[in-house]
Amino acid sequence: MRVHLIDGTYELFRQHFGQVSRHGDAGPYDAAVGVVSSTLQLVAAGATHVGVASDHVIESFRNDLYAGYKSSEGMDEVLLHQIPVMEEVLVACGFTTWPMVEWEADDALAAAAAVADADPRVEQVLIITPDKDLGQCVKGTRVVQYDRRKDEIIDAAAVEVKFGVPPSSIADYLALVGDSADGFPGLPGWGAKSASTVLAKFGSIDAIPASSGDWGLPGLRGAEKLARTLHDQMADALLFRVIATTATDVPVGAVDDWLWQGPTPALAAVAARLGAPDLADRAQRVWQRAAARAAGNDNSR
Repeated sequence: MRVHLIDGTYELFRQHFGQVSRHGDAGPYDAAVGVVSSTLQLVAAGATHVGVASDHVIESFRNDLYAGYKSSEGMDEVLLHQIPVMEEVLVACGFTTWPMVEWEADDALAAAAAVADADPRVEQVLIITPDKDLGQCVKGTRVVQYDRRKDEIIDAAAVEVKFGVPPSSIADYLALVGDSADGFPGLPGWGAKSASTVLAKFGSIDAIPASSGDWGLPGLRGAEKLARTLHDQMADALLFRVIATTATDVPVGAVDDWLWQGPTPALAAVAARLGAPDLADRAQRVWQRAAARAAGNDNSR
């Protein structure tokens, strides 16, 4: 089996700024409904075990660690209002849904990926988001990211090509260069090239020698200044790494819990209330085909 783990928050943004924004007559819940529709597309294409993680609230434990970390302040109210709506429709449609409050959606995805990776029945785990934070969860070709917009698989080799470091160094890389989307700045002077060059050799922040003379990287410009900055701001670097590291202790259940078993009876009423009455019929059709496919007698094509 293959396991599909979806970043619901990213999908909501993708629907809102993509499909929905191109239609002037879009309804107030169309992005939320669009996430469910796109999830049904995955099942129609063969997905069986599906989990969707969302940021029920934008704030998380990381806001207690660093005051500048991302928050809901200034976010589009239409999007904020649709997060719980999206979760409600996903649950009504029968999909395993993880609405995060203390943790973030990324943490639930990381935890679920670890659970699935440990299950010998699982052939491949697809984390459906292009978010660079999740690159740290990639393992060879077994645990990969999937960018639906580009129809692109991001395996361990692709992570290293893109960032210059393997998945195991992604949190260290982000700690040094920063992440504007998440609201932490990294260390002054450390950019993508310098971080990837140094981490490609030493692997982690802790392993980088204090003196640039011990780096053995004569072609690296400004190495002495970079070393001094790292020494002086090591506490910040380690804090940013903690912030960038996905938690894997989120309770997400077991792989068998994520098997989609069709829409619940509540979907019809929820879909009608959101102005998408045909969603329930569509979900039922997808379920019938999925059940037939599982039974090995899909004659519905």
